[in-house]
Amino acid sequence: MFSKPTRDQVIALAGVFQACQLVETLAKNGSIPSDRFNVCIESLFQKNPESTEAVFGSMQHLQLGIESMQELITLQSRGKQSDTLRYVVGVVHLSKKLRQNKTMLNLIGERLEQASRQAEHFSTSHSNVVANLAQVYQDSISTFRHRIQVNGYANYLQQDSIAQRIRCLLFSGIRAAMLWHQLGGRRRHLILNRKDILAQLRELRVSL
Repeated sequence: MFSKPTRDQVIALAGVFQACQLVETLAKNGSIPSDRFNVCIESLFQKNPESTEAVFGSMQHLQLGIESMQELITLQSRGKQSDTLRYVVGVVHLSKKLRQNKTMLNLIGERLEQASRQAEHFSTSHSNVVANLAQVYQDSISTFRHRIQVNGYANYLQQDSIAQRIRCLLFSGIRAAMLWHQLGGRRRHLILNRKDILAQLRELRVSL
């Protein structure tokens, strides 16, 4: 028997769902709120956060992820699927592949250091920083055999600026999935501990 998912695990998992929900919205609508995008980008630069919450700035910044996870886990229980949930599964899988590749992890660490310095010079969400992070994703995680197929409108997906932001969001989701794993989160929790996760989510929503 394994322990129930903790508050910190569910916070990290909310980060995964938030990034994946934003991928779906951006691919289908062509735009997302800049503040929510910035939360995801800034999480990539958090090296030694004081807490799990600090990775995302505050619980308020994770409202979309908390609400999305609550809704989608409930839908999943009824046998329904969504693009966001499919992206979550893909992100968790890619985070496992990345954990097993120390060379790639080191490379990403070095490239993120460079991007962090660039972000200090410009801003976190500056187009140069976004393009740089998207390139890091392409040069590393995109080389894995498993690819996340993003559904959306071709007119949006063919725009460089949108494609770059989607890569950044997936990057952010993978970072959150790795944090979730570091905190003891496992894929079986998503299957066997839905009720416990939903109970944690209800408590988190109270604190919003």
